[in-house]
This record gives sequence, structure tokens and C-alpha cells, in this order.
Amino acid sequence: MKKSVISMFLVILLLFVAACDGGAAKDAAADIGDDGYYESGENGGYNDNYDTTDSSYSDTGDTGASYPEDTGYEDWESSDSEMSGDDMPTEPAEEPNPGELIENDWVETATENTSTFSIDVDTASYTLIRNYLLSYNQMPPANAVRIEEMVNYFDYEYPQPEEGKPFSVTMEMADSPWNKETKLVMFGLQGKMLEPDKVPAHNLVFLIDVSGSMYGDDRLGLLKKSFKKLVEKLDKDDKVSIVTYASGTGVLLDSVSGDKKYEIIAAIDDLEAGGSTAGAAGIKTAYELAEKNYSKDANNRIILATDGDFNVGISSTSALVAYIEEERNKGIFLTILGFGMGNYQDDRMEQLSNAGNGNYFYVDNERESDKIFTYDLMGTMFTIAKDVKLQVVFNPAKIAKYRLVGYENRVMANEDFNDDTKDAGEIGAGHRVTAFYEVFLAEKKPAETPETGTDPEEGEEPAENPEDGETEPTEPAPEEGEGEPAAEPETEFGEDDFLVLKMRYKEPDADISKYMDTVMTSANILAKMSQNMGFASSVAEFGMLLRDSKFKADSSYDSVLDRAKANIGKDSFGFRGEFLELVERAKTLDK
Repeated sequence: MKKSVISMFLVILLLFVAACDGGAAKDAAADIGDDGYYESGENGGYNDNYDTTDSSYSDTGDTGASYPEDTGYEDWESSDSEMSGDDMPTEPAEEPNPGELIENDWVETATENTSTFSIDVDTASYTLIRNYLLSYNQMPPANAVRIEEMVNYFDYEYPQPEEGKPFSVTMEMADSPWNKETKLVMFGLQGKMLEPDKVPAHNLVFLIDVSGSMYGDDRLGLLKKSFKKLVEKLDKDDKVSIVTYASGTGVLLDSVSGDKKYEIIAAIDDLEAGGSTAGAAGIKTAYELAEKNYSKDANNRIILATDGDFNVGISSTSALVAYIEEERNKGIFLTILGFGMGNYQDDRMEQLSNAGNGNYFYVDNERESDKIFTYDLMGTMFTIAKDVKLQVVFNPAKIAKYRLVGYENRVMANEDFNDDTKDAGEIGAGHRVTAFYEVFLAEKKPAETPETGTDPEEGEEPAENPEDGETEPTEPAPEEGEGEPAAEPETEFGEDDFLVLKMRYKEPDADISKYMDTVMTSANILAKMSQNMGFASSVAEFGMLLRDSKFKADSSYDSVLDRAKANIGKDSFGFRGEFLELVERAKTLDK
């Protein structure tokens, strides 16, 4: 009798364990490939340039990836802090899986001569690519290659803006290095630097993923080292709160002064990984804490550190994006730091940072941690201009076709340029933004045609050429009206005008945009690329090779290496030299 009871108990126990494992597996499977890329034109957001018919990005089998197994413990018990339907938009039953990032195609200027996009200051794609090539000795998935993030990983020598302007503008045109039939146009924006005594205090919430998937030296171990570097740069005027999440959420610190470094670092040292991932609940708690401690004179920001693998509560990307978009209107910015590989959710991280008026970094090693936490983050954390939109109007008499290189998920409808309710990217203090267009020049007209009578021959250096293509932006004569954005002048081309670059931006605490524009003429055409353009274009060409772009034309790894070496310039921290190593590795692997 006793044996029968024991046997029955064991059978019941085995059935219970099997049921729990099945539920966990079902929940985990439901999260694979979750994305919700930007909604398309109807709501005026970023264009949906993603083909949702291919979900291969989350399947690393094609590339032969060999990632460490996730070693965290999975505790699927939900917590009281989990979001309810009242806290966040309802999660859709199904979301499309991310597919191929569709490159911007050629556009005929005779059909549409205007192109609009939001700036992007993220750099995560480059470090993720580096991790694939150097750590895993394999080519990155094409879907992870975002050319604008690769180009913007590096610093360029652009001039500081004039007094009263948030950024300067540099414009250059030169022969395309990969297609002898086309020209390459480069725009470079340089954010103003702030004097140390003018940098506002920081009101920071560290939102830290301590779930089981964050276990390991390259995840929570690297995260701890990274955040301690940031803490060392804070002072008594700064405030730090710490929120953690795993199966549930916890508030470890609430608005502790930055000079209490021992207390903050001790809380970071005590972090341990384990449990499932209630990321949505953690995000909600962090925003509530940031709002409670909000200071109108401070940089109010949440710094989320995670691998992005949310699996408890609301986990769909589109629902999280909708919630963060609502919260950003309260003046709280979001920075995202990605860690780890294997189950890493790159597409989700990018979308959440875009929604939160923030930026997105990927931390693959301690050297990158030094770059971000010692140099980059403290400057870019303070936003000097938000909702920065660029609109390029091409002169059909000069330019026949154009295509935007990269920025696929930042393309905007042209009518959104003047709509101040539409979100766009932010520029931090001292930050640089670089963008490329590839163009076909219009066929030359007879010499007596007025439009081309003063054009220099193709490739000929103009008589007057500003150093490095620097162009002085102008502001329109009309003043801003009450509650209305600055008026935009009519676009009228002079006989030597190739294009007009229009810019809209808002001050960090403003809701109404300001307007600037600048014109590219033959004076901006260079017979030889500047050092800035030479190196940046080599990075863009490398991105096209990694993506196996249909626009790569005569691109080659040797061309990338030759131009990068010739324009390596001052490489204080060795990152440009490391780029050469990446190209050499890709050249070996891409057989």
C-alpha cells in the first residue's frame, strides 16, 4: 500500500513538471522573433522598410553561430508588479517577424525630388558586427547591418557650430568610389560642445535586467564594470536610482546623490542573475520613479541595460513601443545598452530606444565599455536638439536620380517634415551625425543653356572651395508664430544649386520646431575626398559588402582597406585601426 501511494505521488509529480516545462517552452517560443517594426505611412511614423516574409534573423543556424548556452534559471512565476491591460496598450495576438531590411532604392528626381529622414545617432550595429567577426569568426546576418550606425560609430573632424546654433553642417560631393557613373554626397552635422560648468545635473534611473539570461561575464559581469565607470563621473548634484527586474521588479536605490559612490557601487556589486524576464514591468517602474524624481533643470534619463529577451507580462515590441512613446512626452529620455549574444534582441532594442527619444549602444567588451561610459555617454546623454529631421530637395536640372545610403528605418513621409507631432532623432552635446546619398548627375546640356553655363567640368576643382566642404546654414527670414513652427521659404534653385538641405529641430524642452537650410553648389564638389569623407565612405562601402547590397557595384574589400588606410587620420583610441582588422577578417570569411 505504501509503495502504491509513493508510486502515485511520483507519477503526479512527473506530470506536473512536464506541464510546467511545456508552458515555459510555449511562452519562450512565443517570444522568438518578436518585433513589431515601425508602422507604415498611415500613422505618419517611420516607413516600414522591412520585408516581413523572412524571419531568418533569429535563426542563427544559417550562419553556423556557436553561442554559449544560456545558463540562467527560469522562474516562470509572475509577480504583483506585472503590468495589467490598464498600464500598457493591449498586446496583439500575433506580430510579424522581422525580415530583410529593404535598402532604399533609386528615385528619379523628375518623379520625386524630395527625400526626408530622421537623424540617427545609434552605434550598436557596428559593435554587434564586430562581435560576430572577431569573437565568433563569422559574417554577421545582413539584417544586423545598419550602415548609418556603422558610419556614425566613428568621430569626424567637423567644425563647431556658431553661437546660438545647436549644430554645424558640412556638405561635400565627390566621385563615388564604387561606381564610376555616380557621385557621392555627404552631410555632416556636429553638435555643439558644452562647457563643463554648463552641463546640467543628471537625474538617472539605472534599469538593469538581472534575469537568468543575463548570467555571465559578458553580460551581467560586464554590465557591473560598465555602470561603475559611469558612477565615478557623477557628483553631488546628480541623482541615481536603480530598478532591477527578473521574475518581478525591485527598487534598490531611490534618488541617491552621485557623491555617495560607495552606496551606489555596493548596490551594483550585489546584483545577481536569475529568473525570467518581466521587462515591461521594469520599464513601467523605471518611468514611474523617473517621473517622481523629475527635475526640469536636469537631464532626466532612464538607462536600460539588457539583452532584450522579455518573456513575462507584456512582451510584444509594438506594445512596449507604444507605452514608451507615451512616456517620452513627459521629458524623460531613454538610453539602451545591449549585452550578450545568442538570444540577443537587436531589433527590439533599436525600436525601444528610437521610441524613447534616446540612443542605443551595444557593449561587446570592456574596451567598448570604456569608450561608451568614459567618453561617449556623458556627452551624448545631454540632448541639445530633439526631433531632428533632414529634408533634401534635389534640383532636377542637376541631379537625375538619388538614393539614401542606410537610414532605412528612419525614412519619413515628406509631409511629416513640417509636422511637429512626428517624432525624430536626437543630437547630444558634441555628437556627430553623418549621412550619404549616392546620385546620378543630370546629363549635361548644351553650353548655351543658362542652367549649366557656369558648371565646372566633372571632377574639376572649383575656384573657391570651403575647407572640408563646410557650408553655413541659414535661417529663414519669417519669425516663428505663436504655437507654430518656423515658416519654411519656397524652394527656388539658382543656376549653380545642386540641392537644398533643410533641417528642423526642437530645443530639448520645446514643442515647436525651428528651421534651418543650406544649399549645395559646385563649390562643394571636391576633386578628391576629404579625410572625413574618405574614411566614412569606406565604412559605408564595407556595410554594403556585408549586406551583399544590390547597389555595391564595384565595391571590394581591397578598395575599403586602401581608402580607410589613406584616411585613417588621428586614431587616438585605435578604433579606426581596429576597423581595418574587421575588414581583413570579413575578407577572409566572405568566400
